Amino acid sequence: MKLSGKIALVTGAGRGIGKGCAIALAEAGADILLNDRPGSPDIHSSAEEIRALGRRCWPLEADIFERGGCESLVTTALAEAGRIDILVSNPAFSRRDDFLDFDAALFDRTLQGALASGFHMSQLVARHFVARGGGGKILFISSVHGELPFPRTVAYNAAKAGLDHMMRSIAGELIGHRVNVNSIAPGWIDTPGEHETFSDETMAGAGKEIPWGRLGLPADIGKAALFLCSDDADYITGEILTVDGGIRLKGCLDHQSPPAP
Repeated sequence: MKLSGKIALVTGAGRGIGKGCAIALAEAGADILLNDRPGSPDIHSSAEEIRALGRRCWPLEADIFERGGCESLVTTALAEAGRIDILVSNPAFSRRDDFLDFDAALFDRTLQGALASGFHMSQLVARHFVARGGGGKILFISSVHGELPFPRTVAYNAAKAGLDHMMRSIAGELIGHRVNVNSIAPGWIDTPGEHETFSDETMAGAGKEIPWGRLGLPADIGKAALFLCSDDADYITGEILTVDGGIRLKGCLDHQSPPAP
């Protein structure tokens, strides 16, 4: 129980990657402040799954795409649990379109959701860490899009690249307070949101083209989050852990050496 006695705030955690992180942290002993957007159809059932693990869980609805929603969430979280030891920042928003046709308002909305919300949440929680003393863990869920310029996702690519650089900047400023700040860069993960965008056939075919032979699962990201949020990663800060089944190395499949005789 590596996180026994810890309290983790996980945003965007009603389903998908956020839920995978929340479950992994709960299985390791953490109590969970579970955030999702107002009116989320998933937050309460996910909270029950966490409680079934023997952990306390507070489902907290808030719109963290706005500063006011972030402030309300952190205030409520501290009132409910008394403190926060871990922040997993996982707001999700992405839309696809050609660059030449990409809507300007949608570009701004993507940066607000996938980048600015991470700033607001991490600043508010970091202020709590510093005032309380004793360090803390901040983990951003980024994406391989931050490094690889996938087509038709100009806003999301830019947001995740900015998030990674922001993470390093925050990590540098919080070193003196012993706050670990890191990112996870998932590849293509099999989540409900992806199934709303792509057909089951497309998803199945995409998994076969990934070097590891399958799409990633929310649990894969959860395991990585558990590591970075635990004392096992005490000596790691300002780093990006890529969890992508080898997507970035996909071209190497065409140059595999023949098996030894």
